[in-house]
This record gives sequence, structure tokens and C-alpha cells, in this order.
Amino acid sequence: MTKRQKKTLYRIILSAVLLIAVGYIPVTGWVKILCYMVPYLIIGWDVLWKAIRNIAHGQVFDENFLMAIATVGAFAIGEYPEAVFVMLFYQVGELFQNIAVGKSRESIAALMDIRPDYANVERDGELVQVDPEEVAVGDIIVVKPGEKIPLDGVILEGASSLNTMALTGESMPRDVMTGDSVISGCINLTGLLQVKVSKEFGESTVAKILELVENSSSVKAKSENFITRFARWYTPSVVICAALLGLIPPLFVGGWANWIHRALIFLVISCPCALVISVPLSFFGGIGGASRCGILVKGANYLEALAHSQIVVFDKTGTLTKGTFRVAQVNAQAEEEKLLFLAALAESYSDHPISESIKAAWGKPLDKSQVEQVEEQSGFGICATVEGHRVLVGNGRLMEKYGIACDAQDYNGTVIHVAEDDTYLGNLVIRDEVKEDAKDAIKGLKAAGIAKTVMLTGDKKSVGQMVGSELGLDEVRAELLPEHKVEEVERLLQEKTGKGKLVFVGDGINDAPVLSRADIGIAMGALGSDAAIEAADVVLMDDQPSKILQAIRISQKTRGIVVQNIVFALTIKFLVMILGAFDIATMWEAVFADVGVSVIAILNATRALRVPK
Repeated sequence: MTKRQKKTLYRIILSAVLLIAVGYIPVTGWVKILCYMVPYLIIGWDVLWKAIRNIAHGQVFDENFLMAIATVGAFAIGEYPEAVFVMLFYQVGELFQNIAVGKSRESIAALMDIRPDYANVERDGELVQVDPEEVAVGDIIVVKPGEKIPLDGVILEGASSLNTMALTGESMPRDVMTGDSVISGCINLTGLLQVKVSKEFGESTVAKILELVENSSSVKAKSENFITRFARWYTPSVVICAALLGLIPPLFVGGWANWIHRALIFLVISCPCALVISVPLSFFGGIGGASRCGILVKGANYLEALAHSQIVVFDKTGTLTKGTFRVAQVNAQAEEEKLLFLAALAESYSDHPISESIKAAWGKPLDKSQVEQVEEQSGFGICATVEGHRVLVGNGRLMEKYGIACDAQDYNGTVIHVAEDDTYLGNLVIRDEVKEDAKDAIKGLKAAGIAKTVMLTGDKKSVGQMVGSELGLDEVRAELLPEHKVEEVERLLQEKTGKGKLVFVGDGINDAPVLSRADIGIAMGALGSDAAIEAADVVLMDDQPSKILQAIRISQKTRGIVVQNIVFALTIKFLVMILGAFDIATMWEAVFADVGVSVIAILNATRALRVPK
């Protein structure tokens, strides 16, 4: 709970205690009124103030105004406990709603972690650290191992492996060498690089990502609170009806006191307590039920919107795939076991993700004493001496460097070639693994009525198409940078129909702009970046894609309960209001139409806590 929410809770408890205590005080007249005014003002002063302030700003008919006039009307006809009790119920509902909404997600401070703090520029024969914004196009910067690349540019000298996950979402390091282009925000893992700057910082990739997050957040569609929308029509209607009831009939039949009393009873009956409590409470129950399943929903409006999901867009790595790598295929010219053994030995001293996957594929202890003269060539691979034989393990450029012809076929993955003493032995194909429940999740979404499933990835096209085909996705867009993903989402947003919503599911920092731009952003929480989680509307805590379908089912059930409560509350209220207008319904019926209906609606709302299978 926030400090403000705790203060509201303390007011609720204090007001309730005072309301009970006043009932036992044997007083009458103005003293009794003053005794009830104390708990009433403690719990309702802010509602009264909001009503007055909104009237001053021209916003007359809202739920604050109706709560104020209904409870003041209850005081006017002598129903003091009812006035306090109705306001107390209203504040309990508001507190539940505030808790459900949770913390604001305006701040995406975690994203600033990708912003480089400095750039190394050579001046007067020495390297000095300067603000990236001070570096001009054409300047030469030096990037040491472990540092972020501060600006976009071209490598003049050096070779290295880059961690590009913050930008592309792909965990496989990217090998670069002289002549290759590099983008800001990547982390230099191994070699020293000299880079010629090609863009100013304001135009760099990392600056664009930060700008995209800020701009996309500002155009994020937000659901308007149902009660406020309803009150715009309901409140003025019942107030006008009450005024007409209290003023028009006495002009013809007399009995002003009697008709004004009926009008005030009419206002008490019309108080939308059942709605203002049960509607947010239903969503709160749905949010609570979802949280027990490892699904964190940041607000009732997002839970409601999920029920209208029409297009679901996925990132690939870490979302539909595990983000871990394995040897998926061994293409040996002769002995498969020998190829895998030599590759694992040559890679035994490396902790590169590719090396780890090769050693895991071998799966047996390795005697490192068999390996000598290991040379890791950044951007190429490894050259090692194994039991007196030269073993090469790396990409096609490594084979080309040593004049060895290799298999150039595209195997839809990262291909690692192996050679011994200038003899080509074959290759290993390394791929990211698809999550076990990803295929069932896609199938379930289509069965639930999702019109289109799309995957956006920074990986190469052949890999994206392979994953998309395996999972049964409707559309795959590959080789995308963050700004391209936003463009694709903008295009897909135009394909929606009616109340349909676009859902984006991602996990990386690079996904934060898209998560913010989509109607509903879902982040994979356990492995996801802080920025993606902050920017998202829904977080899957255990990273299971199947939870998306479960979240939609919870949303649909919750929305059904809300509709039931609305129909039930309005039907009873309109019926009793008519009876009250004809002096048939007394204050007891008025209490039932308000408090009784509220209790029934709340009990129905608790069903949202039970998670649908």
C-alpha cells in the first residue's frame, strides 16, 4: 500500500468505529446530527471537496456529485447512519480500485541503463572521457572490452564480439571486425575497437529508443473509468427526476413537505453504491486471481481490455524461445563423434554461449591437457592444437582465412565449422530452443478467437520463418531494429476492427517502446528487462506463453461478472426508484436498493477470484 492508500484505510477504520459508537450514544436533535457529522466528514470530506471543485470547473454531474447530494439528502431526511454508511462503502470501493491500479508506470528509469555515460576520444595523444553529446560525426572513439558503444559508427581497427541483447533482444553475441558497422547501446565483450562516428548522439540508435519510449507512452490508449462514463448520464438524469418529483406535483396537489421527502428518498435510492463498489471490486478480484497464477495485471482497465484481444504480436527470443542455445544439428563429413569431441576440446577454455552449447552437446568430461596453444580470434573463432593437430572451430570466415572449403548451406541457425589439419570435418548448427508450451499457446489463442498471431524479431529471416512455421504463426517479420518493430505495430493497429485490441508480448529493453505503443503490453517477467516490465501493462512472472491465454480467459470471466452486476444493480434500482416516486417504497426499500444490492453485487464480484481453467 502507498502512504495515501494507508491514510484512506485509517480513515475508513476510524469512521466505522465512530459510526458504531455514535449508535450507542443516547442523544437527540442537533447533538445527534453533530455526532454523525464527525464520522461522515472523516470519511467523506474529500468526496465533498471534489464535488465542489468539479462544479467550480464546470464538471457538475459525476460520481462525486451524486455521492455528495445523495448523502447530504439522507442527512436532510434524518437518515444519518445511512449517509455515513453509504459514504463508507464508497470509500472502501475506491480503496480497492486504487490498490488494483497499483503504482504508476510513467517512469521507465531502468531504460536509462542503456544510455552510455561517456565516450573515449583521443586528444593530444591521450584518451579522455567526454559526454557522448560532445562527439561529432567523423571523430574516432575507442571502445574497451566491457564498455558500451556510445555512438553509431564503423570499425576502423579491431575485432570483437558484441552483446546486442539490449537492442535486438537476441542473446547470441554478434562478431564484428574492421569495416563492420556498430550501433550505440551494444556492449563490447572482448577486443579493443576503434570506431569512426557516423551519427551524432541525438540521431544514434540508443537515443532513438529513449525517444520512442517517451513518445509512444504519450499516445498510449487509456480506458476511461466505467463509473465516470456512466455517471455522466445517470447522475444528471436522477438529479433532474428528483427535482421534478419534489417541485412539480406540489404545484397541483399541494403537500410540499411530503413530495420533497419523496424526492430525497428517490436520491438515496439512486445512489450508485452497488456499481461504484462492485465494478472495481470485480476487476480487483480478477487481478487477484490472475496474480495467483503468476500473471500481474497493472490495472482494471488493462484486464477489461484483454477481453477484446484481437491481434497478438510476439517477440521471439525470451518470449517464444528460451533464449538459451543448443546444438540442434551435426553435419559430419565422416565421424560425428570425432567432430563434436574436437569442437568441445577446442572450446573448452571459452565461456562464450556458443562454446557452452558445444560442450553441453558433448556431455562428457574433457581433458584440457590435450589442448595446447589456444588462440581465440575475435570475429572468426578458435584455433587450437589438440594432440599435435591443428583444429579450427569457427565461422565461414575462419575457414576462408585458412583456405579451407566448407559447407555454405543455410541451416537456419548459427553454423560453426570444424576442420583438422586443413581437412574439413563438418559443421554444427546451433539454435535457440522453442519453449515447450509456445505451440499450445498459439493454438489456444486461435481457438479463443484471436484473429491474428504475429512474430517480430531482430534475428535473421530464415530463423524467424523456421520458428514461425513450427509454432503455426500467421505472420513473421524478421531482421527488425526497435524502431522497425514500432512501425510494424503501427501497421497492425490499423488492421483492428471494432473494439478489438492489439496485444504485444516481449521481454527485452528494446521491446519497451512497442510494449508502450500496443493497446496492451505483456512482459515476460522472470527473464525480462526492468524497462520492459515497467513499460508493460501485464507481466507473466514465470515466462510461460500459455499464461497469455489464461489471462484472456480471466479477463473474459471478470468482464462477465461486471456486466451481471451492472444489469442487476440498475434493474433493482430503477424498480425501487419508481416505487419510491409513488410513495410505495419506504426507506427500508431504499436501504435494500442501495446497501442490499451492494452486498449481493460484492458477493458476486468475489467469484472473480476463482481462476477459470
